[in-house]
Amino acid sequence: MANQKLFKGSLNTIILKLLDENGKMYGYEITQKVKLLTKGELNITEGALYPALHKLESEGLLEVEMLKVDNRLRKYYSLTEVGSKETVNKLSELEAYLKTMQTLLTPKLA
Repeated sequence: MANQKLFKGSLNTIILKLLDENGKMYGYEITQKVKLLTKGELNITEGALYPALHKLESEGLLEVEMLKVDNRLRKYYSLTEVGSKETVNKLSELEAYLKTMQTLLTPKLA
């Protein structure tokens, strides 16, 4: 199983990327999509997901829409315009970080 601590720092980027690709999603849907995409290697708990969603919302990156589904209210999250721009920035930062890590971990031939 993958190290959950390594993913923790990437949670906001993961959320933003999923919402960028899928439009609006609700919390449980996000957790299941991550589990599916990672073949069960990454399980995002509600205790990690919802504080991250609320923080992204308070930063103006997400907007919330309440919809009634099967006689229940469901909270859907989607990116704001600022959130879309921040997604590009976060993905670029992550890509640069991964490139740097790869450089450090790949032995150079003398």
